[in-house]
Amino acid sequence: MALSPLTRAAGVRVGMRRGGALMLAPQARMYERAPEREAEALQAVALALLQYTPQLAGAEETTLLLDVGASLRLFGGVRALCRLIAASVRALGFSAVLACAPTARGAWLLARARAGRALTMASLERRLEGLPIGLLPPARPYLDWFEGIGCRTLGQVRRLPRPGLQRRCGGALLDMLDDAHGRRAELYEWIVAPASFRATLELFDRVEQADALLFGARRLLLQMTGWLCARQCAVERITLLLEHERGRVARPPTLIEIALAEPSWREEHLLRLLKERLAQLSLEAPVIGLCLQAPEVRPMAPPSASLFPEPGGTPQERERLFELLAARLGEENVLRAAPRADYRPEAANAWLPLRGAGKAGAAEAPAGAPDMPRPSWLLARPLALLMRDQRPFYGSPLRMASTPERIEAGWWSQAQARDYFIAEGSDHAHYWVYRERLAGADAQAAPRWFLHGLFG
Repeated sequence: MALSPLTRAAGVRVGMRRGGALMLAPQARMYERAPEREAEALQAVALALLQYTPQLAGAEETTLLLDVGASLRLFGGVRALCRLIAASVRALGFSAVLACAPTARGAWLLARARAGRALTMASLERRLEGLPIGLLPPARPYLDWFEGIGCRTLGQVRRLPRPGLQRRCGGALLDMLDDAHGRRAELYEWIVAPASFRATLELFDRVEQADALLFGARRLLLQMTGWLCARQCAVERITLLLEHERGRVARPPTLIEIALAEPSWREEHLLRLLKERLAQLSLEAPVIGLCLQAPEVRPMAPPSASLFPEPGGTPQERERLFELLAARLGEENVLRAAPRADYRPEAANAWLPLRGAGKAGAAEAPAGAPDMPRPSWLLARPLALLMRDQRPFYGSPLRMASTPERIEAGWWSQAQARDYFIAEGSDHAHYWVYRERLAGADAQAAPRWFLHGLFG
């Protein structure tokens, strides 16, 4: 079925018997065909190519037919689309022969003959004219008869009388010729993406370095990208299982889970996150297989373009940056603010992991929160201030630059009664200070002052 360039140089040809091939190339390796694995490979390629068009069908002799008429403008034309498709197939570890034509059967014939592209019907008919008749599967049982009457090309066969040709070779040959030349409507059953995604990959060897798994993981990501585009979905969380050796030394698979702050379907973004996670992973046992799953998806919502771009990038770009930082530093080290319904400054906010602090946490802020200035930096613990000349001192005597803001809350857990001020130092820096309000027997004591925040 296929051979390498070295065996071809030794004189081996497609169709030879095993003994004849080994006589010409004794060092050649023979591999038995595995129809099941071939079908799995074709299914993987089809799933990855669904990102370019939802109208994709399988054809004879390991061929995929893509109706890209509605995709040309989106991907920048025929040449650009062919480059993208070829790159995707190469990334999956396979080689492909691409051809384009106004009809699906015409493109199939050009691909089988490695005849390139024909973008108009006139060009397609000229190219089909000289192709050998043996490309058509219904004509192969009758090749000796065609040779005997001097018909070797598709053009010569088309000039034969149709009634006699149909009686001799059947209607399938004429139907295939009519399909190729656009004389008959072509009907295909399009491949439908499954309802859920799960793809596996068996590695060729035992892998002991985590970063060496990236090539195989990208093959699975390409399939998932095609599945997401076909289903019009975006993924919120993906899981990659690293399968280890079985038998007496068997151990459970290693789980890599990536949660996204914003749903995504972009292969390059998901690959970057997975690369960061693999770079930090230390394998406890060799890996022999990979399994990629998409347990959480939601309908795709493409971002709308803004007339005036926001400074610092779009919200989607910032979310991708946060996800990259979480993958590189760990989710527990990338936090975001989650306001709480509490007037006490120490309890009015919590820092949660990027994945855990969503819009729900921000919605818990008190509806009647005071519209008062707040410092850009809140100290972890209030700092007690010295008193000099009846004024709080922090590097220099502080002058009160605002009216007091009284905060009394926390009677259910830790009561607080404070008068907050914006204070100004001699260097014109501003601070957030408060005076503790005492009650009971301590009410006559000298007030204590504390520094609680720094203004930018």
